[in-house]
Amino acid sequence: MFSFINSLLEPQTAIALLVSVSVFATIVTLAMPFMANDRLRGRLKYVSTERDVLRERHREMLEKEKNQGKLRSSPKGYMQQAVKKFNLSKLLETDQTRDKLKMAGLRSPAHVITFLFFRAVLPFLFAGGTFVYLYVTDGFGLPAIMRLFIIMVGAYIGFYLPNIFVSNLVSRRQDSIRRAFSDALDLLLICVESGMSVEAAFGKVSSEIGSQSVPLAEEMSLTTAELSYLQERRQAYENLGKRTGLPGVKGVCTSLIQAERYGTPVGQALRVLAQENRDMRMAEAEKRAAGLPPKLTVPMVLFFLPVIFVVILGPAAIQLMEL
Repeated sequence: MFSFINSLLEPQTAIALLVSVSVFATIVTLAMPFMANDRLRGRLKYVSTERDVLRERHREMLEKEKNQGKLRSSPKGYMQQAVKKFNLSKLLETDQTRDKLKMAGLRSPAHVITFLFFRAVLPFLFAGGTFVYLYVTDGFGLPAIMRLFIIMVGAYIGFYLPNIFVSNLVSRRQDSIRRAFSDALDLLLICVESGMSVEAAFGKVSSEIGSQSVPLAEEMSLTTAELSYLQERRQAYENLGKRTGLPGVKGVCTSLIQAERYGTPVGQALRVLAQENRDMRMAEAEKRAAGLPPKLTVPMVLFFLPVIFVVILGPAAIQLMEL
């Protein structure tokens, strides 16, 4: 073993090893350009084809969702016939109605027909149920005018009950989007700064943010599809703001529109918006924390103080009772 090490330390052997390593390194250096693949050309080819692949993919997804929506939410024949016969679309449907249904995640025409049908039918059902209860079951000794007033109140509640239901859906959907939008904006900033296009960034974020907010993932996926096939990208951003109805999302969409119109860096705009959304979320958390003491006053008076009085005064009351 020591003889082998001594042979390696001899000057002639060391010089031969160094010359061999130098020759090998020279050969490898000269051969590398010929052996390496043209990565730049492959990268450019990938970028040129990725947009077409995303467009086809999202078109297939939209078509699939459209077909599934027809299977799941196709209205009954009598609903559609009633809406057409009584011309309920002209009487009750407005642009705000469609926008509100879209904000609730109800986008297909079947949802509009179902909404109009129940809005026209429920007042008669509630009024009829109230009439039967007051005049057949128990009138509570009320005069006729008071009964008529209660029936009218029932009809009024039935007319606005579909609006209340849709408003609750919109509120829950907006809460889910609001909680996850700051994280989605951070992910979008990371994707854009890494070199991804806006369409690819929206698609990537929509696939990642679904674990936190399914409505936000759905909206971003629709935006990705619209960015792929709409002639004006501005329209896709505006549609995203309308579908969510949140000021923060609308502000981000406006900034993206201005960035593309005036050529400003999208990453810089997203960085500023991400910081603003984080500040807004922190301010909202501080606001809720500051509102806790007034909300806890009534529970403390009703539940905590009686227990404290029992614990403090209980032994004294027992001693007095034993005397």
